[in-house]
Amino acid sequence: MSQQAPISPASDQRIDPHILRAYDIRGVADESLTENVAFLIGKAYATSIARSQNTATPRIAMARDGRMSSPALSNALAEGMASAGAQVISLGLGPTPMLYFGVYHLKADGGIMVTGSHNPPTHNGFKMTNGTKPFYGDDILALGQLVANGDLQDGDGSIEEQSIFDVYVARLLEGFSGDGGKELSVVWDAGNGAAGEVMEALAARLPGKHTLLFETIDGQFPNHHPDPTVAENLVDLQRAVAEHGADVGVAFDGDGDRLGAVDADGNIVWGDQLLMFFAREILSRQPGATIIADVKASQTLFDDITAHGGKAIMWKTGHSLIKAKMAEEKAAIAGEMSGHIFFADGYYGFDDGLYAAVRLLDLLAKSSDTLAAMRAGIPAVYNTPELRIDVEEARKFTIVEEIRARLAATELDVNEVDGVRVNHNGGWWLARASNTQPAIIVRCEALTPEALDELKAMVTQQLSLSDVTVDLR
Repeated sequence: MSQQAPISPASDQRIDPHILRAYDIRGVADESLTENVAFLIGKAYATSIARSQNTATPRIAMARDGRMSSPALSNALAEGMASAGAQVISLGLGPTPMLYFGVYHLKADGGIMVTGSHNPPTHNGFKMTNGTKPFYGDDILALGQLVANGDLQDGDGSIEEQSIFDVYVARLLEGFSGDGGKELSVVWDAGNGAAGEVMEALAARLPGKHTLLFETIDGQFPNHHPDPTVAENLVDLQRAVAEHGADVGVAFDGDGDRLGAVDADGNIVWGDQLLMFFAREILSRQPGATIIADVKASQTLFDDITAHGGKAIMWKTGHSLIKAKMAEEKAAIAGEMSGHIFFADGYYGFDDGLYAAVRLLDLLAKSSDTLAAMRAGIPAVYNTPELRIDVEEARKFTIVEEIRARLAATELDVNEVDGVRVNHNGGWWLARASNTQPAIIVRCEALTPEALDELKAMVTQQLSLSDVTVDLR
């Protein structure tokens, strides 16, 4: 890493509290997230890790995604950590799960990733760990307090570069046994995100025919936005699957911790459906295993887990929240509608879109069914995708609380694990505040189109009562 003149934190001891989110830090580069803010966050984070790990010189792994602002922010972040006495190990450019893996591989005291994930190119942020455990919630809020109080450790740390690219790729490939399986035709789409180079290395080493899309890392995302939960971002993948007669297409988000997929017929296979297929295979080997899915997942998933002898748990959305719950419940696998898949079975329990892709190919290579056939076998329901209703940042949690209070006065069956999930007439609707964007997240699922329209009307009415004008019908 090239050295730069140290940034002095004395010039500005403020961190915009809005960038301190539930399970990571996110802001607009050069606005709420400047190099000075990155320095302060680095210093505060290293201070926090030093105290929690009871060492004045914590070893902290760091990596960055391909955004245009990431090199400068990562340099400032490293300088801040080193100024608190940390031994910073820079892993360079790559996906977030490579950083998580690096913490395990290097036995580091902490890890921090510079990434804007799937947010617009102008945004950036940080994802953190405390050792191999999530660093989130109050831990993140405490960083702002450390800075505000000037309660920051001083030290003479160091910054060094170390590549773990090859060992990470080798570890990913352990998810594919290749024992007697059929060869597949696969299309891979990195969306110019940070997964590109690792994706290319995997495709070169796996059997079968592989076609790559947008593997070059480019922080401007010139082809399409790297968010596989949005159908329009999968159009290029669907077109390539059809053109090449492929068995499956896989796509990743901007920092490679989420997986999207399409089958041979071009149908999108959503995150909860992928989790269903993974869960079935795991339950065939581990009867009674615990499987966790977030509150946005289809009821068909929870029912399927139970039908195959598993223990299904519905939990809060958020990668750090899911990882913490997995450890508590000793779950074999967990997943989110957004495509975060967390394998503890054969892996480390963190979300890794690339590892999930390798496991998907292993599953398909061994199965007598195609992905299209698996998808067609899911019980038919009618649902919306994940809908994001833009609201003011300061209002989003209040709106959900207003809805919760109104529903408490009714006889409706309400699950409050994360926002409100209302069971009604054989289906359900969800409204929750996004932890990463100024938005209310809505999803509905029903047994008939008519019932789905009824659920949409219920959500529309509730939002309207909180002065949010939207018509989902």
